[in-house]
Amino acid sequence: MAGLVRCVTGCSLPFLLTINARTFQPSTGQRSFKTFPTLWSEQTAKGIRYKDLVVGVPKEIYKNEKRVALSPAGVQALVKQGFNVQVEHGAGEESKFSDEQYKVAGAKIGELKTVFGSDVVLKVRAPIFNETLGVHEATLLKEKATLVSFIYPAQNPDLLDKLAQRKATVLAMDQVPRVTIAQGYDALSSMANIAGYKAVVLAANHFGRFFTGQITAAGKVPPAKILVIGGGVAGLAAAGAAKSMGAIVRGFDTRPPALEQFKSLGAETLEVDIAEGGEGVGGYAKEMSKEFIEAELALFAKQCKEVDIVITTALIPGKKAPILITKNMVESMKDGSVIVDLAAEAGGNVETTCPGELHIHKGVVHIGYTDLPSRMATQATSLYSNNILKLLKAISPSKEYFYFEPKDDFDYGTIDHVIRGTMVMKEGKNLFPAPLPKSLPPPPPAKQKSIQELEAEKMASVSPFQKTMTSAGVYTTGLTTVLGLGLISPNAAFTQMVTTFGLAGIVGYHTVWGVTPALHSPLMSVTNAISGLTAVGGLVLMGGSYLPSSVPQTLALLAAFVSSVNIAGGFLITQRMLDMFKRPTDPPEYNYLYLIPGAVFVGGYGASLASGYNIEQMVYLGSGLCCVGALAGLSSQRTSRLGNALGMIGVAGGLAATLGALKPSPELLAQMSTAMAMGGTMGLTIAKRIEISDLPQLVAAFHSLVGLAAVLTCIAEYMIEYPHLDVHPSANVLKTVAYLGTYIGGVTFSGSLVAYGKLQGLLNSAPLMLPGRHYLNAGLLAASAGGMIPFMLDPSYTTGMACLLGVSGLSSIMGVTLTAAIGGADMPVVITVLNSYSGWALCAEGFLLDNNLMTIVGALIGSSGAILSYIMCVAMN
Repeated sequence: MAGLVRCVTGCSLPFLLTINARTFQPSTGQRSFKTFPTLWSEQTAKGIRYKDLVVGVPKEIYKNEKRVALSPAGVQALVKQGFNVQVEHGAGEESKFSDEQYKVAGAKIGELKTVFGSDVVLKVRAPIFNETLGVHEATLLKEKATLVSFIYPAQNPDLLDKLAQRKATVLAMDQVPRVTIAQGYDALSSMANIAGYKAVVLAANHFGRFFTGQITAAGKVPPAKILVIGGGVAGLAAAGAAKSMGAIVRGFDTRPPALEQFKSLGAETLEVDIAEGGEGVGGYAKEMSKEFIEAELALFAKQCKEVDIVITTALIPGKKAPILITKNMVESMKDGSVIVDLAAEAGGNVETTCPGELHIHKGVVHIGYTDLPSRMATQATSLYSNNILKLLKAISPSKEYFYFEPKDDFDYGTIDHVIRGTMVMKEGKNLFPAPLPKSLPPPPPAKQKSIQELEAEKMASVSPFQKTMTSAGVYTTGLTTVLGLGLISPNAAFTQMVTTFGLAGIVGYHTVWGVTPALHSPLMSVTNAISGLTAVGGLVLMGGSYLPSSVPQTLALLAAFVSSVNIAGGFLITQRMLDMFKRPTDPPEYNYLYLIPGAVFVGGYGASLASGYNIEQMVYLGSGLCCVGALAGLSSQRTSRLGNALGMIGVAGGLAATLGALKPSPELLAQMSTAMAMGGTMGLTIAKRIEISDLPQLVAAFHSLVGLAAVLTCIAEYMIEYPHLDVHPSANVLKTVAYLGTYIGGVTFSGSLVAYGKLQGLLNSAPLMLPGRHYLNAGLLAASAGGMIPFMLDPSYTTGMACLLGVSGLSSIMGVTLTAAIGGADMPVVITVLNSYSGWALCAEGFLLDNNLMTIVGALIGSSGAILSYIMCVAMN
């Protein structure tokens, strides 16, 4: 067989499979195949097998360095992939990883020279002079070996010369490009994250007060004020740690995206008045202009007099760290203040910093340690080990061979970009610095403007004259409409009803603007429960004895029944939704105490009625106000349970006043009570048994009952009033409202059922795009509007009933086509729109039956539902 030796080829590693072949002498008379060399060259192009590679992990000898390049978990991963790993004796002791742990992971424990003689050497610090052996670590590398370590090639040209003499291939962990694909092997970010956290811990240790503010019996303790200069990984880690400890954090950076990151952590951002971008190459900040530096120094001078702790992190690659805090600024700080200079290794951002030391200058503690990651050695080793493993796996994804090839022609953000940027030397040839990628980095995504910003821009584009003229036009139209309604009003009762409608609509419009997003669903649920006051219409039209005696009375009975299902089930759903926000640590609740005002309200009305007082209109007013309170209460988490209770009181008062005004016979009262009780029991049973996750769609199902009740009530009222239409003073108003109420109720009924089906998974949640659906909907709308003409002009009962039944069918079909064309993800908005429809349907019933309560509540629900729909659309988009 052929033997394996290592040779230099054109690959990125200094070793590839090759062959030291024996001389094959074909025997006489035998056929010789000459394809073998070609097949073998294809084999060598794959690289060297993992099992033929030895990875060495030496002990770090840099002063105070406690990290090691590979953790036992990292060793285990390399061994599993096929590598042979040897670790120097005691390499992981300072990181709390024993030799025994490395042995268990599959590594061999070796001596210094043996480990440095490995094919691949993994280090943390760049090679330095070993005083014990009297030689430089670079000279201990075997020829054509691969070194993976922090190198800092721009600052260490002499080291590169030594590595070149060993014909080494060098992967510099500090040169990993700052691109998205390389985040997993960005060791600089990993170590900076640890340094930022450790800086806050050290600052807290040397600061003489709490970070968080406290008020105790012994006195008040103000929170510490911390200034973080530089919004890179280290600065953001420091800001996050300090904020979590209760300090007031202020952040400064020359780059706008970094300031946004500070804001996201809850820090106060500091800026200068000079508009100059600070974005540099590779995600670092660039050197700023003289004017900008003078402005930021003035800002820092002011801040140093106010803050207790300063943490600086500003670095510019390849250059000495800029001086941002001068000696005068330091001396202006309060005694006991602390400065942590994370740029100390590059000279420091503070003029009085002594790199590598802790000292006090004029009462201000200076922490200039250059080994902060090493002071958390276990964590730092684990993260650095992961960075190396991910880098090796990314650049050589083969499961059998280790191979990668640097290219000078590469696109931004690709693995070729990572390989070429990280490799600073190949087989002794200096490749630093890497060429620029041929493609530019993608521009940062444009920040989407908020609704408020867009509206502000729109308002700014309108001249003051146009703005005032538009406002005047709106008010002119509104007031003209009021005059027109007064002219066509058939009687004073209609005028009073329009007044009630207008005022209630305005109140509903302003009630829900400040609703908390988390309460959108409970608010929908409580408004749906209140819209169950369609039961009032059913009660008013009910008749007969224990059973209804006519078709209209039967329709009224059904309307009261389905409305009762909606009322009881709706309030219970709201209660269950609110219970989901309840935490075990919340104080106890005593919501049953709201039974007191409810009992006083309803019981007081009953006592007044028994005493001969007819105060139904005042009870309607009280019920309407309670419904307003219900909507307002559900706009805030703090008052949400009160809102639900007020809704119950309002509906109960309204139903009680209706019964009191009707004064039904005992037989009819029994019929009414039975229908309401059965409906309420059914609603409670359904709402109680349904799963928590199904509550929102159950609201949609209950919506449909409101629409159905509106259709039944409008048709029943027309049937009852038809014999009197010839002499009715407002017959046209009654017919118009009956027709519109039937149309709105039909759309609400079928649309709510489709919404329920989509949310429950009974129907496909994808939009149903029927061919020609726009023409279909337009035709349905035109047919519904056209049906009103014969309904208003033809006085016959048959035509009127045909038109009402026809529009109920057309509107139901339209509800299906409109809702089915909307995807399941948008169903919550659809439900709020249908909720608004149910309010208008209830309002139509109020006009139809001359009932103030139904008009008030309907206008409230209709207008508030419309605003809630708008709010949810904005929130979802």
